[in-house]
Amino acid sequence: MKNIFKLYLLTFFILSDFVVFAQPGSDDGSGGLEGDDPPAAPINSKLIVLLVLGLVFAFMQIKKYKKVS
Repeated sequence: MKNIFKLYLLTFFILSDFVVFAQPGSDDGSGGLEGDDPPAAPINSKLIVLLVLGLVFAFMQIKKYKKVS
């Protein structure tokens, strides 16, 4: 009996994933899920700063690795 309960519980959690993360459709009655999406986020702001920080981090890690060896 406990194994059947565990199976039901596992099935419930696996199948509830579809309902929990579902997004509502549009309100125009067509039922389409391809609605008004928010505008895309810009990627290029502060990209130079991220590049410099990445290079500094890589240099420090290589220096640390060579010191240990």
